[in-house]
Amino acid sequence: DVFFGISASLDMPPYIYIENDRTVGVPTVEKSFKVPKRVGPAHVDFEAEDVLPDVTERAVRFVTECGHDAERKPFFLYVPLNSPHTPIVPKAEFIGKSGVGEYGDFVCQSDWAVGRIVDALEDNGFSDNTLVIVTSDNGCSPQADFPALAKFGHDPSYTFRGHKADIYEGGHRVAFVAKWPGKIAAGSMSDQTVCLTDLFATVAAITGAPVPADAAEDSVSLLPALLGKVEKPLREATVHHSINGSFAIRQGKWKLCLCPGSGGWSDPKPGKATKGMPPVQLFDLASDIGETKNVAAEHPDVVKALTNLLQQYVDQGRSTPGEPQRNEGTVRISRSE
Repeated sequence: DVFFGISASLDMPPYIYIENDRTVGVPTVEKSFKVPKRVGPAHVDFEAEDVLPDVTERAVRFVTECGHDAERKPFFLYVPLNSPHTPIVPKAEFIGKSGVGEYGDFVCQSDWAVGRIVDALEDNGFSDNTLVIVTSDNGCSPQADFPALAKFGHDPSYTFRGHKADIYEGGHRVAFVAKWPGKIAAGSMSDQTVCLTDLFATVAAITGAPVPADAAEDSVSLLPALLGKVEKPLREATVHHSINGSFAIRQGKWKLCLCPGSGGWSDPKPGKATKGMPPVQLFDLASDIGETKNVAAEHPDVVKALTNLLQQYVDQGRSTPGEPQRNEGTVRISRSE
C-alpha cells in the first residue's frame, strides 16, 4: 500500500529516497560512500549515514498512524534495514558504543532501530497481538573486517565455516527471533530448520489467505513451530545456494554440497584453488558443525539419495507438495569448480 526506502542496498546507486512510485526529488549530483566505491547519481541532500534513522522513523510513523486509526485494522510492516550491510556508516552517537570497532557500532545502531519499532508497537497498543520477527538474509560479509573483530575475540560466524556468499553454514545460518504474546511461549526455542522463504506460507496460514499453485513453491508454514505444536521436521529438506550458483541440500544431520570448495568468497574459492578437489562434499552436521571433514566417500548412499532429492525438486519446479511448476531457465545442480 505504501513504500519508503531506497532502490537497492545502500552501496548501489541511485542514491535517493523513493516514496511509493516516485523519487523524493531529483538526483542532480554524483556520490559514493566508503566501501565499495560505487559512484552514481544522487540527491544533493542524500547521505548514507541518514538512511537507517530515516527508514526507522518512517516505520515508527507508520505504526503510530495505525494506532491513531479508529478502525485499528491489522497491518503488515516489512522493514529491511540497510544495516549492517555496506557502507558501514554508524551515526556519530553510536561510534564507540560496541567496543569492537565501527562494524560493531553499526550493529548497535541496528539494535536501536529494532528497539524503536518495538517501542512504537508498545506505545500504540499493538504489542499484545502482533507477531514480530527479527532475522537476517545471510551471514556476515568480509567487509566487517574479520581480523579486526578477531582482535576483540569476536567471530561473526561463531562456530560455523565460511561467511556471506559461501555454500557453508556461515553463509546461511542467521538469527531468527520471534515475539508473539499469547501465541509463542516466552523463552522457548525450536530446532526446526527454516528459511526466509517460509515467511510467505506462514503469513498465509495466519491470515487464512489461499496460496496459488504457482506461488511460494518452496515456502513452508512455520506456524506450528511458532506455536510449539510440532514434533517432526516441517521441511523435507533445505536447499542452499552460493553466490557462484553452487547448490547444497540439507536433510537431518546430513548436508551435501554439490561443488568443491566454498562456492563463494572464502577459501578454497572457485577456480584454481578447487582444481582437483572432490566434486561433492558431504558433512555430518551433528558431529561436525564446522564442516571440516568431507565424508562423501564413506556414505555414497547418502550422496545418491540427497542428489536424487535435489534433482526431483528441480524436475518438479518446487520443494513442497503441489502441482509441478516450470523453472525459469535450465538448472544444473552440480559444479566442478
